[in-house]
Amino acid sequence: MVQAAHLDDSQQLEEQAKVAAKTGKSSFKGAKTGFEGREAEVGKAVQLALKTMANSAGYQHEMNDALVKARLQAMQFAKDQGLMAEYVEHDVKTMAPINTRVGMVIEKTGDTEAALVGLTERTACHYQLVLETEAEPGVRRWKSPWGNVLNACKRMEMFDLTEEEIHNTWFKPRIHGYARDLGVKVNVSDWNEDGIVEISLAE
Repeated sequence: MVQAAHLDDSQQLEEQAKVAAKTGKSSFKGAKTGFEGREAEVGKAVQLALKTMANSAGYQHEMNDALVKARLQAMQFAKDQGLMAEYVEHDVKTMAPINTRVGMVIEKTGDTEAALVGLTERTACHYQLVLETEAEPGVRRWKSPWGNVLNACKRMEMFDLTEEEIHNTWFKPRIHGYARDLGVKVNVSDWNEDGIVEISLAE
């Protein structure tokens, strides 16, 4: 196999030039994005991002705007019908097949960090909702994603939920339910007025 040459190795360059002349192939590799053949998809994704970021009608929209609204609508319905506990239970049940599979991996490997990865940076359900997550061993933290939309939509009386209410009645029990299926125990921070949420592996 032809090895890539250093640019200052003239003898090796000469040898590889001879090989390239015979084979018609260069040992130098061009830069790649990993999205070759998917340029149209990338273009649409960039266009969608620009449309969303340019939308300031009523309030400045963020990239997670549609997902935040969809979640808030479901939570508001559950609250209005007195079904928040059942809504959380349904959520946990829906995700159980995935979480139990990850739990089997954790049980075999002892890699409890995989639970936090599975709950946050590996799943689009998290990173499309929470735009930035800080990660360190055994801990994940981020800013609550609900405030931007809630503050705007409350003025139009679309929602009467609060971030603290969401944290206590939806987020906390949901994460504890996920953790149970993952076979680990996690700590979930109490609500703070700065909106910073933290989950960590329990000792």
